[in-house]
Amino acid sequence: MTAEWRAAREAADRAGVTVRELRGMGEFRQAYQLFDDIWHFSPGDPPVPVELMVTFTHAGGYVAGAFQGGELAGASVGFRAEDRTLHSHVTGARIGRGIGYALKLHQRAWCLDRGLDRISWTFDPLVRRNARFNLVKLGARPVAYLEGFYGALDDAINRGDESDRLMTVWELAGTPAAPPDPPYAVGVAVRDERPVAGRADGPAVLVATPRDIETLRREDPAVGKAWRLAVREVLGGLMARGGRVAGLTGDGSYIVVDRRFRP
Repeated sequence: MTAEWRAAREAADRAGVTVRELRGMGEFRQAYQLFDDIWHFSPGDPPVPVELMVTFTHAGGYVAGAFQGGELAGASVGFRAEDRTLHSHVTGARIGRGIGYALKLHQRAWCLDRGLDRISWTFDPLVRRNARFNLVKLGARPVAYLEGFYGALDDAINRGDESDRLMTVWELAGTPAAPPDPPYAVGVAVRDERPVAGRADGPAVLVATPRDIETLRREDPAVGKAWRLAVREVLGGLMARGGRVAGLTGDGSYIVVDRRFRP
């Protein structure tokens, strides 16, 4: 057993799950229902239908689940892309149990067994807990800001907002370079839960995130919209000009490094 498979097994044991590839229509339907329970998508608009899970499995893609007893508590679906990459299209798990981490480590070991070098996926740059998981816990790094990537989404989590996403890549060998030391310019700050524009110049710029964008979307859509536009303008603008996201601060601000900076 490789070190990566041992790490995946240990993470699954800590989460109290067994992670394995899914088999048969019954398990694919369980994954579909799990995703529906998480996102509550509108009829006819699932993130991944059962038929596509079948196709990905047949074509050598990744369709796996985390089981607690006989219950499916997490699942992940991905397909192979160019440059020895697996694109992880959708991953959903019960929050707060370490199941998502167990799935990602299983996915990493699965990829390395097949000669793949990296895993890519997208996430909403405003969801702070996902940014922390992706950048801090896994060591993945955003590589592009994608404005309105999925068009209008009508699920319970994203409804009423625009689908900006960060394309993110997890290089499976090595660790990312550390961000530069402070001081940092502040491109977006937080005041009374609202975004405040600052100065997006200097070798490294901080771009704040809201504490809980999902609650803001429901309870104060105007403030949620203000966050979307502020982060799009500053983070998206910096990345469009060649800036790279080098990390995340303890309070949930992206550290964006000017393309001319070399650690």
